[in-house]
Amino acid sequence: MHVFQPYVFQPTRLLSRIVSLCIVLLIIGTIRSPGAHANDPSGLPRQKTILCFGDSLTAGYGLDPDQAYPALLQKKIDAQGWPFQVVNAGLSGDTTSGGLRRINWLLRQQVEVLLLELGANDGFRGIAPSQIKKNLQGIIDRTKSKYPHVKVVIAGIQMAPNLGPDYTTQFRAVFPGIAEANNAALIPFFLEGVAGKPNLNLPDGIHPTAEGHTIVAENVWTVLEPVLQLLR
Repeated sequence: MHVFQPYVFQPTRLLSRIVSLCIVLLIIGTIRSPGAHANDPSGLPRQKTILCFGDSLTAGYGLDPDQAYPALLQKKIDAQGWPFQVVNAGLSGDTTSGGLRRINWLLRQQVEVLLLELGANDGFRGIAPSQIKKNLQGIIDRTKSKYPHVKVVIAGIQMAPNLGPDYTTQFRAVFPGIAEANNAALIPFFLEGVAGKPNLNLPDGIHPTAEGHTIVAENVWTVLEPVLQLLR
């Protein structure tokens, strides 16, 4: 005959089992994700972000996005096996004022490198160089406020001489001045080797062709590569 035995609660045995279970779970977690990174649930190193922040020259106006210089930079980076992701944040028609308005939205993702290419549309509209400089500085300040260790690369832009020598001289000086004030890297002339060459620009004479973007990517890479070498 089966005799019913009352259950006797044994706190010491229960505690021992709980501790053992915790140890097992800890071991399993270590095996599954050795060296796991807190920022990436996959356990892989998080790719650092290069934010190409600009206008139609960055967006690749008139071209497939894969032909624009940001995509070409990504190919160069991938060939090196470096952990960087290039984000094309170009917006056709954008000005420095527009960029200042939309930068906060883009800073929701962490940014390690800010490649700032804005100002051409300001120049076409005859915006005062002092205002262009103020807007560019505002974009940099907001970025550094959120990510103090961000590296900044400034794309130097030049205007055609038909706007007058005084304006074009003051406009050209904005970009090296901003770079110097912020200890930023400077691309002396973003469109070097492309501007003014009909075979390297679309019929509008302003936006580079796919071949033109290849040259632009080289201009950028000359300055960007040393910056990335310090971050990788």
